[in-house]
Amino acid sequence: MTDLAPAYSPFFGVMGAASAIVFASFGAAYGTAKSGVGIAAMAVMKPDLIMKSIIPVVMAGILAIYGLVVAALISQGLSSAPSYDLFDGFCDFGAGLSVGFCGVAAGMAIGVVGDAGVRGTAQQPKLFVGMVLILIFGEVLGLYGLIIALILNTAH
Repeated sequence: MTDLAPAYSPFFGVMGAASAIVFASFGAAYGTAKSGVGIAAMAVMKPDLIMKSIIPVVMAGILAIYGLVVAALISQGLSSAPSYDLFDGFCDFGAGLSVGFCGVAAGMAIGVVGDAGVRGTAQQPKLFVGMVLILIFGEVLGLYGLIIALILNTAH
């Protein structure tokens, strides 16, 4: 063990992997639940639009996949302390937090837009394209976190 590779170095990598999947899944769950409430309310008025309104739920689910990918990449790079130093641990921890917190932010955006969007689309079908565009801008927040996480994961 050295000062740059103490015995607790892998702890930060493990916490990065856990943070990636936990926070990204939390964002996906919130986005799914919030937009699901809107879908249920909209389905009472127009049940024929249910399949068209599933888009926010699918987009929210993709956020959890981002976290899963980063957690798997971090887990593959973990090793014991002498070969896994603090720099590796901090890079992996930052990668996990990056994709995780961006997943939370994107999930909240997708949930709020999905809820209001599907309800609005039931009343005015012309809102559909606008809703999808705003959902894409919400989803890209999670994609930004994934990109930074991949850069951090390959930095060591």
